[in-house]
Amino acid sequence: MPKTLLPRPIRRVASIALFALLTTGIARSATMLDEQTEQLLVNAVEAAFELDLFNNRCRSDQSGRRTENLNKELASRFRMTVLDVEDDLFPEGYYRDAQARMQRDFLERLRDMGGCAGAKADRLRDSLRERYDSAMAEIAARP
Repeated sequence: MPKTLLPRPIRRVASIALFALLTTGIARSATMLDEQTEQLLVNAVEAAFELDLFNNRCRSDQSGRRTENLNKELASRFRMTVLDVEDDLFPEGYYRDAQARMQRDFLERLRDMGGCAGAKADRLRDSLRERYDSAMAEIAARP
């Protein structure tokens, strides 16, 4: 057997590090998006999150259906998930922080409208649904 220059433990660590770099690079290159597409995905995630949060808070619908539908579309078109978008494209850089900020912002907006009753009177659900439908249509129109 030929002798190598590096001891076995160092070779093992180097192999693991090289594998991690290669797989990270492959994953990143698969999700290289232009700035317009990135903004579209961020908008879609925010729209789905807000509509699901409204439905949860004001309609007792905890299904998260819009986020799940967006997840399916992202997986099939971009090979990524909502959590990937939140981790990679949101300024927070971590999905839990992004979700906490979106929830905080939305609940503040809801409070300013007078709670669920005020939001329903202002037809907030309709505007949230329009935003979500528009974002989904834009994603579907992407090549």
